[in-house]
Amino acid sequence: MRYIFPPAPQVGVAIAGSDGLFPVRRVYCVGRNYADHAVEMGADSREPPFFFSKPADALVSGGGDVPYPPATNNLQHEVELVVALASGGADIPLSRALESVYGYAVGLDLTRRDLQLAAKDKGQPWDMSKGFDHSAPIAAIQPLAANAHPASAAIWLKVNGQLRQQGDVQQMSWKVAEVIANLSTYVTLAAGDLIFTGTPAGVSKAQRGDVLEAGIAGVGELTVRLV
Repeated sequence: MRYIFPPAPQVGVAIAGSDGLFPVRRVYCVGRNYADHAVEMGADSREPPFFFSKPADALVSGGGDVPYPPATNNLQHEVELVVALASGGADIPLSRALESVYGYAVGLDLTRRDLQLAAKDKGQPWDMSKGFDHSAPIAAIQPLAANAHPASAAIWLKVNGQLRQQGDVQQMSWKVAEVIANLSTYVTLAAGDLIFTGTPAGVSKAQRGDVLEAGIAGVGELTVRLV
């Protein structure tokens, strides 16, 4: 059977030190996974993990120029540790969750905060506030062989050279293994899945022309310019 028009190309993310690409299947995100960010968003400091998704083609591999999205007056930045999976499964035991990890990357969860807050007020889905075009810039993935699991690593973001977000991945309310194990009770995970693991406090509004520089010690750095 043939397709009636050419299917969309496979989305891939660069891999550090390789000319190969990581083929992306799904993109999951964890909400409010740093206590200080949960508090600044008006929630309890630690709550059970909850998840949302972005389409794979919202990824912007390598960063660079990213279009400022339409239909918002309050675009906000969220720097995150991203987990790339080489395997998966359902109901993955906590003790074996890290066996699924291929590597890690620096990512940005760009958010149309005004649309998100309006959707929350009306009890509506967040999709248009989180899953819009170019909403997930991501740096090259560092394979696990070249980088141990970052249980403790500085995470930061600057806007036009000014530090806005600063923390450590050890401050995550739910650690990487816990996130993988918990998410796998809702969906069957698989090779090619990416998980954005949440952001520390300091999220703020970004404007057209702003340069966002983000990094995680031992994992990588990512630069984006909003155009």
